Amino acid sequence: MINFIVVTHGEFGAYLIEAEGIVGRQPQGVRAIATSSRQSVPEIRAKIARALRELDGPDGIVVFTDIPGGTPNNLAFPFVKDAPKAEMISGVNLYMLVSAFGNRDRLTLERLVEKVVADGQKSIRDVRRMFLLAAAGER
Repeated sequence: MINFIVVTHGEFGAYLIEAEGIVGRQPQGVRAIATSSRQSVPEIRAKIARALRELDGPDGIVVFTDIPGGTPNNLAFPFVKDAPKAEMISGVNLYMLVSAFGNRDRLTLERLVEKVVADGQKSIRDVRRMFLLAAAGER
């Protein structure tokens, strides 16, 4: 099973994981790590390192972050960049986690990352335009 760590500004990651449990099944093999100005950089790094150790497994691990180039991203990447069975995806949203949890037992780490990124991109839509085009019979 591929495991997940969600590192975000504040408790955003914890709420995403909680919501995934509502729309999917109860999530396992996942940890949320919140960054905050109330915590020091070494404290946050230690939490990331501990989560990576505890969730390490033969199938790999995906670290999700909220903003490319943001503090969670910048603190997590040094741990992931040289790890052979670790990947990192930024821009996490609920649909990405639903996809990740739904596919982690049937895809390889590399294929899971590709699918989650594609699904995340598909979920970002201009809803008004989408419905107006559908009503007009266009795609």
